[in-house]
Order: sequence, then C-alpha cells, then structure tokens
Amino acid sequence: MDYNCIIFQKEKGYALITLHRPDKLNALNSQLFNELNHALIEIEKDPEIRLLLLTGSGDKAFAAGADIKELNQSDGQTGRLFSEHGSKVMERLANLRIPSIAIVNGFALGGGCELALSCHIRFASEKAKFGQPEVNLGIIPGYGGTQRLTRLIGTAKSMELNISGKIIDAKEAKEIGLVNEVYPHDELMGKSMEFVNLVLSKSPKAVSSVTRAVMASETLSPSEGLAFESVLFGQMCGTDDFKEGTSAFLEKRKAEFTGN
Repeated sequence: MDYNCIIFQKEKGYALITLHRPDKLNALNSQLFNELNHALIEIEKDPEIRLLLLTGSGDKAFAAGADIKELNQSDGQTGRLFSEHGSKVMERLANLRIPSIAIVNGFALGGGCELALSCHIRFASEKAKFGQPEVNLGIIPGYGGTQRLTRLIGTAKSMELNISGKIIDAKEAKEIGLVNEVYPHDELMGKSMEFVNLVLSKSPKAVSSVTRAVMASETLSPSEGLAFESVLFGQMCGTDDFKEGTSAFLEKRKAEFTGN
C-alpha cells in the first residue's frame, strides 16, 4: 500500500508511524485511518516488530482532531459510520500484541487525544496540549473519549473535560494520569528512545504477555484476570527466554534473550 497520510518506518525491533498531514495539523480523515489500519495489520503479522511508536509530523501537532471538513458532511447515519470507522482502527491499535507508545509532540485534541489514549503509554512534550473539545462543535467524542479517558483518569475528571471542552497542558495531563512522562520538547524523542531500548532489552515474549495481561484487566473480573495471568505465567515458564533469564540471574550475568 502506498502511504500518503502516514509515514511507516520499520526499525530494528520496533516500528515508527508518523501521522503526516502537516498542512492540516495531522487531522484524522478516512484515508489516514485506512492507511493506519493497513500499517497495524502489517505490524501484527511481523514478529520482528516488538514495539510501536506513534507520533505526528512537525512541531505543532500530534493530531489536532478529526478532519472537520470531512465530518461536516455527515448526517445521523454517516456520522455513526464516521465514528465506527475510526473507532475500529483505534481498537486494533489498543489490542496490539505489542506495547504501543504515543509520542505526543504538540496538540492532541478530540480524535488526536483519543488516538493517544488508544496507545498503551503516552510520553508528551512540554508543549503538548490535550482535550476533548467536541462539545464546541455540537457533538460528542466518537473514538473513545468518553470511554478510555474515563477508565484512565476517573469519572469526575473525564466528565469535566468532556462537557467543558477544556484544553489542558502537558503538566496537568501528567498530574491527572493522562500521560506517563513530560519531557522538554527537543528531548522528547531521545527520552522516548531510551525507554524503547530498555524494553527491547527484555524478553520479547514476556513483554508481549505482560501487554496482553495488563490490557485484559480492563475487561476481566479480578478473579478472571488472575486466572489469565497464571495461564500466561505458565506458558512463559516453558520458554527458552525463561531458562535464559533465570540462569543469567543465578550466574550473575546479563541475560541474552532470543524470543524463543
């Protein structure tokens, strides 16, 4: 597939997707969602990709929201399809077998905030801004802003942001648990890569299993989650990486994981 709205790069051990509509502040439209969906399918099929980074092109925006010009043509039926289309792509992102990190380099508003919420981890520039301003357009969030945001920061704060359309800065976003870390703008990618390299030094199967277990906690009861964790724990005990990791610990040396 030829990509026009994203840049898809495969690096050693990880993939980098850059939203690339700089003249539109990387606004999300149907073509971008189609391209992102295709890239995610490629990532799912590639065992060499162990982690995904998602960011926006330019210095101003991660994604400023949905493409309002395209959205403006919607009616009741097409509006629902507009929401479902983007929501399914974000659900694919949220359910990846590998960790995903949103590197938020600027505005993450509306659909842009929801896209960041679909990633497992969020690192933000000190210049980043977050919000769900859909009420200003006479609509509501359509890609999970009322759902993922509520699970992440709690009902009261999610309600406040969603009904006010208020925009918050990166500092407040970290204080309420919306982002993991905030870095100086020119250090954002470097600091993110430090974390990437740390994760890539671990067992690929263990990282993937942790990702599955943590995400399952959102839908499973506590007892179901513990049972699922035990199943994954048992599976990991049968791997070469488990034998290497425990042996390296006992022998006081650095483990060399192979992903087997």
